[in-house]
Amino acid sequence: MSTTGANADPLAALGSLPGVAESVESVRKSVDRVYGHRVMRRRSNELTSEAALRGARGSAALSGADWALEEVRRRSDFGVDGEARIMGAALRLTAEAGQLLSIWRQSPLRVLARLHLVAAATDEDEIGRPRQAGETVDEPLIELPLPGAAEVSGRLEGLSELIIAGSSAPALVSAAVVQGELLALRPFVSHNGLVARAAARIVLVGSGLDPKSVCPAEVGHAELGRAAYLAALDGYVSGTPEGMAAWITHCGSAIELGARESTAVCEALQRGAA
Repeated sequence: MSTTGANADPLAALGSLPGVAESVESVRKSVDRVYGHRVMRRRSNELTSEAALRGARGSAALSGADWALEEVRRRSDFGVDGEARIMGAALRLTAEAGQLLSIWRQSPLRVLARLHLVAAATDEDEIGRPRQAGETVDEPLIELPLPGAAEVSGRLEGLSELIIAGSSAPALVSAAVVQGELLALRPFVSHNGLVARAAARIVLVGSGLDPKSVCPAEVGHAELGRAAYLAALDGYVSGTPEGMAAWITHCGSAIELGARESTAVCEALQRGAA
């Protein structure tokens, strides 16, 4: 991931892949519809809170804890079993991500380490740092070949350099690359999917595309389903133009569905039904 010379902004080139520009425009229109809703102007804090809850539920579903939304609202103990711990981690990450926006562009690796600490909620030695040689990864729903620790370190540094350098690429492209790279690398011993989606959320909010965090892409990813998510991720890992475009446009579809969900919440709030 070079950040010098002709490749100073490699993410920008991804915006010209087939279908990506159209996806970027469609996402912008979907997000604008939410922000233009009259409820947004009066009750944006309520919508942000609801989007956070639904986004956490969606991210947890992709990691194996597919709970009904009302179950998430009802429960208060998220440390009993495997699925409850996944849901608790997703909720904690959603709350934490908004506190890390100012740090992301200066020190993305520090933010990723913090996200993993919050997700794991333990003080074990392997938590909050990239995995080392010989350490295993608990990420059963992603069955891609696992890069070695040296490759992980190098690619994380490359990703960090790209983020710090900044890019003219649309927010959709940047968020898709951050999420795809973290899912492909699985740099931590656990919770990589949750961390990857939280990092993508930080990009979307910090870029100004969704500054109030009311268009939860995680909702859309969950609605599209794990099989489609993993198939699109295969495209990212392939590194081909077609595969990269498929992953980016898949992420775009997820944002659009998240925006549609929040538009429905706006309508419900307007009717007094939520």
